[in-house]
Amino acid sequence: MRSVHWIVLAALAASIWASFAFLSLNLGELLTVESRALMWKYVVSFFAPDLSSEYLMRIGQGTLETIAISAIGTALATVLGLLLALPAAGRFGIVARAAARLVLNFLRSIPELVWAALMVMAAGLGPFAGTLALALHTAGVIGRLFAETLENAPAEPAQALRLSGSPRSLAFLYGTMPNVVPQLVAYSLYRWEINIRMAAVLGVVGAGGLGQMLYFSLSLFHQHQALTVIIAMLLLVVIVDGASAWLRQRLVG
Repeated sequence: MRSVHWIVLAALAASIWASFAFLSLNLGELLTVESRALMWKYVVSFFAPDLSSEYLMRIGQGTLETIAISAIGTALATVLGLLLALPAAGRFGIVARAAARLVLNFLRSIPELVWAALMVMAAGLGPFAGTLALALHTAGVIGRLFAETLENAPAEPAQALRLSGSPRSLAFLYGTMPNVVPQLVAYSLYRWEINIRMAAVLGVVGAGGLGQMLYFSLSLFHQHQALTVIIAMLLLVVIVDGASAWLRQRLVG
């Protein structure tokens, strides 16, 4: 068994070495005196952050915009994901299952940044494009998770209701859903936590929020303002991560 491990490690090492050779990467260039001096000069240029009241108000508006983009995008994705999860879980036959899974694979295989670039061309610059981009990608991820949750849900409660004469829809609503709703909500909260970070990144392609402010600041070489945006992003992610983790623990528990 150890020989297999050594073979895998050797294969990984060879792959990494081949990748460096193929891309002609030379990490030694980062360690030269000139490179270190340039990097240090660039890092120092960010300090101190711009804490003027006018810019902090803009940061607050961008933060609220980022939260709104992620929240609406996640909500739309949850609805669309659940609608696609039902056929993807085999509730409407094999053909519908294959078609729904194909759509879910397509939606989640395209990264958020690519969706954002497409939506910016379709809907223009601004929060609407970012919201649509998050909704489309997240629907693919959430739909797949929802489908697996529905497939693994215990069938006995719904079967008992069916045997007692309940229609299929009511048996699903009262027999299956109560067992999976906490998990579905936990998945949605987890994706919202991720979408907060992605909403901040999507602004790079003009999708609004803190990301767009960061892109403009860096493009205009306003490093002091860029550092303020970065700090706001970090604080927002830390707060949302903690709140989301607490809520998921309460729901699953």
